[in-house]
Amino acid sequence: MHTPSTEARPSIYYQYEVFQPWLASAHPRQERKKVVIVGAGPAGMVTALELARHGVPSVVLAADLQFSPGSRAICFTRRSMEILQQVGVAERLSALGLPWRFGNSFYRGQRVFRMEAPHDSDDRFFPIINVQQQYLEEYLHDACQASPLIDFRWGNKVTRVETKDGHAVIDVDTPEGPYALESDWVVAADGGRSGIRSAMNLQMEGASYEGFFVIADIRIDLPYPTERLAFFDPEWNPGNTILMHREPHGIWRVDYQLPPGETPEQALRPESLKSRIDAQLAMMGHAGIPWEMDWSSVYSARTLTLPEFVHGRVVFTGDAAHLLPIFGVRGANTAFQDAQSLGWHLAFVVKGLAGPRLLANHSAERVGAAREIIAESGKSTRFMAPPSRGFRLLRDAVLSLSLTQAFVRPLYHWRTSRPHEYSHSLLNCRDDDNALFQAGPAHGAPPQNVRLGEDDHLLDHLGGGFDLLYFTDAPAVPEPLQQVIQAARQQGIPLQVIAVGAAQPVAGADQTLPDADGRLRQRYGITAQGGAYLLRPDQHICARWRSLDAARLQAALTTALPP
Repeated sequence: MHTPSTEARPSIYYQYEVFQPWLASAHPRQERKKVVIVGAGPAGMVTALELARHGVPSVVLAADLQFSPGSRAICFTRRSMEILQQVGVAERLSALGLPWRFGNSFYRGQRVFRMEAPHDSDDRFFPIINVQQQYLEEYLHDACQASPLIDFRWGNKVTRVETKDGHAVIDVDTPEGPYALESDWVVAADGGRSGIRSAMNLQMEGASYEGFFVIADIRIDLPYPTERLAFFDPEWNPGNTILMHREPHGIWRVDYQLPPGETPEQALRPESLKSRIDAQLAMMGHAGIPWEMDWSSVYSARTLTLPEFVHGRVVFTGDAAHLLPIFGVRGANTAFQDAQSLGWHLAFVVKGLAGPRLLANHSAERVGAAREIIAESGKSTRFMAPPSRGFRLLRDAVLSLSLTQAFVRPLYHWRTSRPHEYSHSLLNCRDDDNALFQAGPAHGAPPQNVRLGEDDHLLDHLGGGFDLLYFTDAPAVPEPLQQVIQAARQQGIPLQVIAVGAAQPVAGADQTLPDADGRLRQRYGITAQGGAYLLRPDQHICARWRSLDAARLQAALTTALPP
């Protein structure tokens, strides 16, 4: 019998709520579900909310009775906020979070590199915002609770998943005993130690780096803005690296590398934590300043991914699908992109709008993204934690030269997480005008946001299905295009038409954006009437034309929804 803890987790800034377990005795009738999501972390909840946006119900199973312990993921990128805007929690995160765009690297008391993340007036969100994960989970959970399509079950631990006859049978244990649940699909969002992945004997590909890192959250008053601080080879931790981030409620994250041979148990002893945090504060000129511990943990750097995310009726996502180093804020931010992609791909398959090749495309795209991140983050990891004597010699040479030679300082750049571009996606139109554009987002890229007013941006108008941006100042969308659009809608394909450029509403369009100053046309490289972009439900570009006609639109829609 599963007995999750009913004692609220301790925290000096967050009040944990212990939820009541979902018990099968109160719900004796268990019909087969469309989708069951195992895991109630950010990846699982965003997947549920994305499925709900597309009209697909799901069950979310959470083994515990409360949100995750500690701050865990704290840095969320602009693209993550754009995804979270789609599921309705970005405004709450923005109200609490601390936005930033600069990162500082220090060596021997000297700042040797200052990173500046791009940001301009067209962006609604800052490059990165710091918020503790408990708040993210709380806001996502509130959104799940508000949706009639999401059945959230606390205290339900999955013990076995078996696939048979085109569906899955899930054995679930609860505080009153086990029950069985059938589902057409299972989403394994059960984290880095995924029990489902282990039970299916699936092996990840990649590398695990030796050594451990400590994360410690402390409450302290420090006179620094919200910027990333990185300290290389300090006297108190020679050869290693220390990172610091400011969080809401006066909390600071201290993240430091352990010397070889030290175990996680030794590192988390109170006396060890205190001596090292005191040493770091003294190095910064704040010896003796009082501080209070909230939470600590140990992690290791790993760059691993499953070679396939779809296994029969089970789809892996988030940390259950891949393990990525946190350098460059890649963990949760990659999971959001996984969940957004999985949500629409799976929804369209469940609704019969596409066949199994669509889910295979999701796997190919997100495995490709994971491998790209592994290649990039491996460079950062080898700089932060050199895995061999040769890499350490190279890193130390960069450190030494950076004190006097500016040309080596960009090697400190931590290659911040960025949205993957599905340049070679199966869903990209092969006969459009992508190669002819001189500007704008290309095949597979996410959209570029554009400010339309004081509190109005292009991405505020997108989402829920396919979006056709049609650039025209004519009074109506051409009749042949309208016929293709109506035929697609009659098949159940959600397709919104946004006319851009006309001063008055355009007949046949769901929305009209005037674009009087031509800013939107400029950002999207549109130079003539009748140009257009087709965006997938995850907002990535799958086709663009300098001039669109009905046959070309139909071809793009057919390509984007393979049988």
